[in-house]
Amino acid sequence: MDLQPTLVDQDRDRPRGGRDHHPESAAGGIHHRDHRRGGDRGVDHPQLRRTSAEFGRGIGTDSGGHRRRPRADRQPAAASVINLRPVRGWLSWFSLRTWKKDVPAGLVLGIESVPDGLAQGLLAGVNPVFGLYGYVFGTIFGALATSSAFMTIQATGAMSVVVSDVTQVHGNSEDAHRALFTLTLLTGLIMLGLGIARLGWIVRWVPNAVLTGFVNAVAVNIVLGQLDNLTGYDSSGANRLLKALDSVIHLPGWSWPDVAVGVLTMIIIVATGRTRIGALGMVLAIVVGSAVAAVPGMKVHQLQDITDVPAGLPAPVLPDLGAVPALIVPAVALAFVGLVQGAAISRSVPNPDGSYPDPSGDFRGQGIANIATGLLQGMPVGGSMSATAIITNSGARSRIAQLVAGVTMIIVIVTLSGLVGYVAMPALAGLLIVVGVQTLKPHQVLMVWRTGAVQASVMAATFILTLVIPLQYAVLAGIAISIILHVAQQSNRVAVRRWSITDDGAIEETEPPATLGVDEVVVLRPYGSLFFASAGTFEDALPGIDPASHNSVVIITLRGKEDLGSTFINVITRYATRLADAGCLLKISGTSESVRRQLVSTRAISTLGPANVYAMTSTLTESTMAAKHDAAEWINGNIEPAAEESAEHGGGPGWFHDAVRWGKVHLLRRH
Repeated sequence: MDLQPTLVDQDRDRPRGGRDHHPESAAGGIHHRDHRRGGDRGVDHPQLRRTSAEFGRGIGTDSGGHRRRPRADRQPAAASVINLRPVRGWLSWFSLRTWKKDVPAGLVLGIESVPDGLAQGLLAGVNPVFGLYGYVFGTIFGALATSSAFMTIQATGAMSVVVSDVTQVHGNSEDAHRALFTLTLLTGLIMLGLGIARLGWIVRWVPNAVLTGFVNAVAVNIVLGQLDNLTGYDSSGANRLLKALDSVIHLPGWSWPDVAVGVLTMIIIVATGRTRIGALGMVLAIVVGSAVAAVPGMKVHQLQDITDVPAGLPAPVLPDLGAVPALIVPAVALAFVGLVQGAAISRSVPNPDGSYPDPSGDFRGQGIANIATGLLQGMPVGGSMSATAIITNSGARSRIAQLVAGVTMIIVIVTLSGLVGYVAMPALAGLLIVVGVQTLKPHQVLMVWRTGAVQASVMAATFILTLVIPLQYAVLAGIAISIILHVAQQSNRVAVRRWSITDDGAIEETEPPATLGVDEVVVLRPYGSLFFASAGTFEDALPGIDPASHNSVVIITLRGKEDLGSTFINVITRYATRLADAGCLLKISGTSESVRRQLVSTRAISTLGPANVYAMTSTLTESTMAAKHDAAEWINGNIEPAAEESAEHGGGPGWFHDAVRWGKVHLLRRH
């Protein structure tokens, strides 16, 4: 099996072992280690630099130590500059061993993609030809740009439903068409920007409950959105649910020949789906359904009734900059949907060498594909799980299969555009309805439902919003729900435990006391994130202070915490003040340099006292044991809190404030 390098990692054909190949390496000659593999380039000195051509031909220095001039025909400088690794990587795609598998797989995907692309354009409510163009150029440019060797970039059902809710792209006017292409271009720019910034991790913010509700609602929207094309009845309503209800109420207005063709198409797709015909069953169903629709007297709507199918490839177009402000929100929603679907492919479909693709590299690839598609009159595209499954199940071994699929679609457009116009609209609607039903995931819904009330509520809210409001806003609402859910979960995961540290360093964890006592040292260890939403939970877990609390010390160990945030700092300063007012003391141990800088910059160290903040060391519990020792000495009256305040720790008024407060504490302790 050939290893297929990607455009984001073209160094895979570099020899292993962490060293650049060198003719003298085997003989103990000079070598340079590659720092991308953790090595050291060694000494970089002009007299030690030699080109690979010089080493290979024995050209170096003469007996006097002077560098010999190479012959002009050897051109060592050019040899040191030109890097042929990317060229070799691209040439490896054209191995005859993979072509034997890739060409048939590409033909299958290319033929299947023609009716599927038209159907996606129909689902989006735009000229179906733009859906086909999206399939062509998304497939080709995606094959050249993604990190994944098998991810196929095409229009997806979810993205098409989002486009169908963007009113600016509807209609046959030139402005509507340019708005669609501008939307595709904006989507690509957002995807590309996220990929360049290496933000592939953002898809982790989408919980399974939100994704399950969204995907199943999109499936329902696909089915409901095709009832008009299936029945031939032009329904009315504010959303797809109301339009579907209107269609059911006006049953006598249906065109029964259209219904017959659509139902026949669905039967053929379902019947052939589990046979050896596989994905080509969709093509067979469209051909048979369209042939039946062409029978005289049927009067079934055809593709040529709503648009002309050009007999050639589209010319490049420029975006409509005036439409950009109105298209920003839909573009963000489309980018998010496409990236989430693409990330699912990145995590589940490995490359030929067994490695998994880089999600950020796939982000960049999808962005480049959308930019090219937008300039060439196509609708927005993204990673398609169904197309990826078709090409891998058909035996593809490299991304050449996707290029073959793209070329196949181009040949169909150029040579068979006249026949494409006879495709029956109910047949395309039947194909989409089958796809929508197959997209439903009832087992995932059941799993989320059984997880708990919170997860079930989030899933239900996302599902309902996706059905009743425009999908671009439903996507943003799903993101907001994800963030709120994440914050709520993190804030509830904070736990505070009491550490009882013995003289030999053993630690026993127990629940912290409800109320602070007298002459007591309480060491507390917080677990979980201490950001703003969880600071209140942490404060509620601290020991309470009542009139009986006196002459005690609370030690909070913050080892491993790097960013406290202003909300948490306010919590500990409030607690320190309350302890001081009761004649007690707060100490902080295990502080990193970052935490100490935050305490200084916020002047919290003036309230805590510099002597009560203990820096983290490389030895576990060392700073906490030091704080515990000082706490015992303070309780016994052997040491006093330091009132000195250097300029570094705030200076000025902080010195007087600390002196007065610590004097008050001292008096309270002695009386």
